[in-house]
Amino acid sequence: MILPVIMSGGSGSRLWPLSRALYPKQFLALLNEQTLLQETVNRLDADACINPLIICNNEHRFVVAEQMRDNGCDASDIILEPMGRNTAPAITLAALSALEDGNDPMLLVLAADHIVKDIPAFQQAVVAAKAFAEQGKLVTFGIVPTHAETGYGYIKQGAAKSQGDAAGYDVAGFVEKPQLATAQLYLESGDYLWNSGMFMFKASRFIAELKKYSPEILSVCTEAYAHKTKDLDFTRISADIFAKCPDDSIDYAVMEHTQDAIVIPLDAGWSDVGSYSSLWEVCEKDAQGNVNIGDVINQDSTNSYINAGNKLVTTVGVDNLVIVETKDAILVADKDKVQDVKAIVEKLKAANRYEYKSQREVYRPWGKYDSVDMGNRDLVKRITVKPGQKLSVQKHYHRSEHWVVVSGTARVTNGDKTILLSENESTYIPLGAVHSLENPGKILLEMIEIQTGSYLGEDDIERFEDRYGRK
Repeated sequence: MILPVIMSGGSGSRLWPLSRALYPKQFLALLNEQTLLQETVNRLDADACINPLIICNNEHRFVVAEQMRDNGCDASDIILEPMGRNTAPAITLAALSALEDGNDPMLLVLAADHIVKDIPAFQQAVVAAKAFAEQGKLVTFGIVPTHAETGYGYIKQGAAKSQGDAAGYDVAGFVEKPQLATAQLYLESGDYLWNSGMFMFKASRFIAELKKYSPEILSVCTEAYAHKTKDLDFTRISADIFAKCPDDSIDYAVMEHTQDAIVIPLDAGWSDVGSYSSLWEVCEKDAQGNVNIGDVINQDSTNSYINAGNKLVTTVGVDNLVIVETKDAILVADKDKVQDVKAIVEKLKAANRYEYKSQREVYRPWGKYDSVDMGNRDLVKRITVKPGQKLSVQKHYHRSEHWVVVSGTARVTNGDKTILLSENESTYIPLGAVHSLENPGKILLEMIEIQTGSYLGEDDIERFEDRYGRK
């Protein structure tokens, strides 16, 4: 059996403002109605693979679980990393989990934020990789390069190998991101592939090679996993122990040292969508080379990526631009310099602006809220609560709240009273009152919340009861 291991970490800062620290690119629908995480699951061969194991951080846990449920997938196998420690520790946790019940599955390690357009070609490469992995090899997938790319690492192909009908190559070496002239030589030689960061091997073989080449990672991860706890759909790893783990990639920890590495060439329309220029390359374009998403009108404009999330966006006589409009930010960039978007995010972070971290519209396990307007002492939110869901029982020390139901039905607990509110009805939550909000109905609850007070931050909350395990 093949156990897909999907690594859903990272911040996707080069796709800001679409991607934010709390809602990075793997949770975005960039090509169609499915998110990149959902597409990663959808491209798996359902007959060959069991439900995936997903590794993510604590702040993303509810988004991952919800997107898996929306995709019709069991969301019970989610490991929460206490902090980022690169790919080697993450994969080690997955391997330890896979071996826990006496099984030794084949691990197919994938990133949650890649695009693969040719799914049959991808599945055929997985079949070829499995043939080698069954013989104890550690297999990586190398992307057949289409141009001299300086943003990827490379894998040098060694001697050709075969295993039945499967064809691959020994790994002659891993190469860091090269200069342009060197990348051109790699392309012309035909001996180099892009390093995709995807792998396949038996769980036990990975652990054995890790023990040989990076024993400290194995030791720390084993101890941290032994002290795990279960929280709803999630497996929590000991933070105190895991913090001691070295921060290493799987390439550095294992693949560069093992004598059993095999690379399978993959030509399947792959992209890691690491920038707006790479996103432009994989999207459908109009006759002028423009990617137009949302309400866009162009006049004499060419070769641009234009994403209008909420408003009409118009262009006149521009070329090679990236224009992205969201509810709270607008990005205008030269398409050849979009790698520098990350520098904007760093400036936002240094200034402690919320825009680097979250969208104006924020998702929660019970639904979402949109901060419509904010003043010095007031904040207006549009709150959406899914049927059957309930916000925590809580109180605030610095604000009071007015609630107006727009549609649906709300069950409101306010102090020692519980009432039902329907469309056009309202209530008031005084400062310091213990309260909760629930949607007991069958349709979405839409309501307007008006906060007033001296401090309106999300951290002004004391929870007494929460079905999602939040503190």
